[in-house]
Amino acid sequence: MPEASASPLQRWRERLQRRLSTRLVLASVTLLVLVQALGLLTLRASIERIARQSIVQELAVGERLFQRLLAQNGQRLRDGAGLLVADYGFRSAVGSRDMETIVSALGNHGRRIGATHAILLDTDFALQAAATPPEAPLMPALQQLAQRAQAGGSGDGVAGGLVAIDGRVHQLVMVPMRAPLVIAWVVMGFRVDDDLVNDMRRLSSVHVALQTRAAPSADWITTASSLAPLTTPALAPPVSSEAADSRTVRIAGQAYGLRIAPLDADNDAPLRALLLRSVDEAVAPYRSLQWTLLIIGLLGTVALAAGGLWAARRITTPIRELSDAAQRLAAGDFDQPVPVTTRDEIGDLAQTFEHMRTSIDAQRQQVTRLAYWDPLTGLPNRAQFREALAAALAMREQAARLGQRGDGLHATAAILLLDLDRFKHINDVLGYPMGDQLLREVGQRLQGVIGARDYPIARLSGDEFAVLLPDAALGTTLAAEVARAFEAPMQLGEQSVDLRASMGVAHYPTHAREADELLARAEVAMYAAKRGTAGLLVYDERLDSGSAKTLSLLSDLQRAIGAGELRLFLQPKIALASGELVGAEALLRWQHPTRGMVPPLDFIPFAEQTGFIRHLTAWVIGEILRISPQLASAGHALSLAVNLSTRDLMDLELPDKIAAQLARFSVPPHALKLEITESAIMDDPSRAESVLDRLHGMGLPLSIDDFGTGYSSLAYLKRLPVKELKIDRSFVMHLDREDGDHKIVRSTIDLAHTLDLEVVAEGVENLAIWRVLQSMGCDLAQGYFVSRPLPADQFETWARDWPSRRDSLLNPGPHAA
Repeated sequence: MPEASASPLQRWRERLQRRLSTRLVLASVTLLVLVQALGLLTLRASIERIARQSIVQELAVGERLFQRLLAQNGQRLRDGAGLLVADYGFRSAVGSRDMETIVSALGNHGRRIGATHAILLDTDFALQAAATPPEAPLMPALQQLAQRAQAGGSGDGVAGGLVAIDGRVHQLVMVPMRAPLVIAWVVMGFRVDDDLVNDMRRLSSVHVALQTRAAPSADWITTASSLAPLTTPALAPPVSSEAADSRTVRIAGQAYGLRIAPLDADNDAPLRALLLRSVDEAVAPYRSLQWTLLIIGLLGTVALAAGGLWAARRITTPIRELSDAAQRLAAGDFDQPVPVTTRDEIGDLAQTFEHMRTSIDAQRQQVTRLAYWDPLTGLPNRAQFREALAAALAMREQAARLGQRGDGLHATAAILLLDLDRFKHINDVLGYPMGDQLLREVGQRLQGVIGARDYPIARLSGDEFAVLLPDAALGTTLAAEVARAFEAPMQLGEQSVDLRASMGVAHYPTHAREADELLARAEVAMYAAKRGTAGLLVYDERLDSGSAKTLSLLSDLQRAIGAGELRLFLQPKIALASGELVGAEALLRWQHPTRGMVPPLDFIPFAEQTGFIRHLTAWVIGEILRISPQLASAGHALSLAVNLSTRDLMDLELPDKIAAQLARFSVPPHALKLEITESAIMDDPSRAESVLDRLHGMGLPLSIDDFGTGYSSLAYLKRLPVKELKIDRSFVMHLDREDGDHKIVRSTIDLAHTLDLEVVAEGVENLAIWRVLQSMGCDLAQGYFVSRPLPADQFETWARDWPSRRDSLLNPGPHAA
């Protein structure tokens, strides 16, 4: 194609292909990519082989571990039965045929070891007594055990093993009672179900499924499995071989390593255990290594390409630069020097060009560069500044109450807050190292203006600084000094930055009397100054649109307790296993005379900020303890829960206050449960732990509320004296459709139970969520599916009617919505 008719893109590609540097880079990169691809393929094959060998070993170890679990269970049954046959009272009851005593003893000993079967047989192996009536198909299995016992068993007359009854696996042990001849047989047994295989799953990475069949030619039936319910039906078709060698099968679209372990091949209903190891899980660690190596390879390729291009350009660039320099000189541009990069003939020619340029442009100046540095400011933080502010205000408050004035102590004070203008833009343009250097320069200038007078200075956040002034009259004066100090540009390396700051001032006691409120007022003024480009503003109520409403709200809250405007609501807590009402959570509502029912979010956070939350907590605890005896006398001995705020936990007198309330209403401590949020503990962990330890020592049960929304962990909570954990509603309310929340909730429940914590799920909205939580082993449920929060005076009626409503709610008919 002629050059004139080619498109610009085609002409650019042709020039690129003609370049020597391009060809060198492409050849190097291509060779490197081929070598890396071969290495990755070899590594992948090796990883697959190693992973499958590891699966074979893990399955063999898993089989031994599972057999060990069965042996431990068998020993527990044997010990329990042996203890029973040695009991003198039981032997006497057997001798006298006291059936009531025999049944009681069988039940007690069975429950002690968690046995599901506790049976007494006579010497002819006929049923004499049982803790619970045995299933009819159990008797043939007992006859098989009897034959083993008569055949010698373990040498001491004891026989045991696994049997399948109606598609369910049982582990039974038969122990003789001698006097000195055998006068009876005691049978103890467990039902082998998902609990055992799930224990195996928790101890190792191997899944276990138990299977049985009615006859050698019948299909295998899965009786228990640690796999998800959706994959359990898929176990039978691909697993039909009796071989015990490890191999690979696909179940529900996933590859598993399989090992078959026969459990009782001589039985009429053979049993076997399928040990499965997910291939994907086994290979996952190696895949991350593959990805790491791939990324390293890609980075190496990029580095080689960059290095090759640099090396190639070292060869071709001097010629191209000389050509460009000749064109610039011909055009009269003498500002840019001619680069001299080689010492050969091209270098000599470049020296001649440079001498000609410098002789004409002798007055050109060299630009110097300064190194960049990013140190910290070294100023106090927000917490330290707030303590200094609170102490200064407390001294003034005390002096005002006593009518005294200390040496040099003014009756007023002020806060000066400043926020740097265009700081984000400076960060974005110059980079974060320069931003840090700028912040240190600001701190040094503030110290130069204020530090000599020993006024507290702090950096509150990214580009926000604060100064505490001992007299309100100094606010505007000092702000002017700071503004003048910022008039000189700040030199950051080779960059000269003109810096300005927006400042806000708030006065004590004119604008606020509390430290947090005074800081908030100064912040309002500062941001108003930033919005209006005023430079400096002193707080005015007109700048804060919510101030009048806030002050009115505080006044109304203080009146609400005495005026009887607060309302106590209770939301039931139900045991998922039994459906029994076991407790309730206390919730606060405010019936305002003019605003109506005020939402909790409109006054609880405000009460928390101002500290008034302590009065609200005391009122709720008093009401709970007042109605607790009434509910108990009506047959509802419940655990009633009250939420504690951050400020409550910081109150070292809280345990004494609660103890006084308990004594006043004669309520036992276990009837009052205290719920604490994660954030309340994290604000000051050491102080919170001290208060929690005292409350726990009083016998008050403690609960972690809204777990999962903060930054704590179960490992940390293990240090706290808590007995209950409440999963936040955000993880619960979509359990009927979101698999991600399934994993979070299930793992939280399992780990909490490991730490002996009871688990409550909030936000149970429908029966589907109820059943999911029930299958996960969650202990308690709370939510609108059971009941909305009820006024306290209606709760007793609801509790009385709950048993009659429970069955229809939890077991709806086939046409229920």
